[in-house]
Amino acid sequence: MKLYRSHIDALYVSIAQQRMTAYAGEELIQTYSISTALAGAGEQKNSGCTPRGKHYVRAKIGADMPLGAVFSGRRWTGEICTPELQEQHPERDWILTRILWLSGCELGKNRLGEVDTFARYIYIHGTPDTHLLGQPVSHGCIRMENQELAELFNQVSVGTLVHINEK
Repeated sequence: MKLYRSHIDALYVSIAQQRMTAYAGEELIQTYSISTALAGAGEQKNSGCTPRGKHYVRAKIGADMPLGAVFSGRRWTGEICTPELQEQHPERDWILTRILWLSGCELGKNRLGEVDTFARYIYIHGTPDTHLLGQPVSHGCIRMENQELAELFNQVSVGTLVHINEK
């Protein structure tokens, strides 16, 4: 895998293709295989869906954490995800390595009220289930391979645009 150092200005998530592309200006920097929600696209609170529309990275959590660091409530638990840990806790929705916490930009669509992406805790985060990337399996978040997420984390800033669409 080629390691890019460019600053990323925008991310585009395709729910249909289960892909995310990263751009610096008009230059395509990288394409990632991801997983969005098993329940499909939607903005409603408690829906388990991936919200559509224009978003931005509102917070970056987990800088310098080890790959596989386990987060709960946006805090590192002190654990590193292993197959043994997964077996001990099969009910967990694993949030690993880094968190890019998203906020909606469109009032009434993905911001405020019953459709608020930020209040729904929608993240781009790492996963142990890399064999499922490319398939919709999350609870609403956007899952990525851990090493790719760690690299992406260093290339985006708070405020980076994230466009999520069904196409």
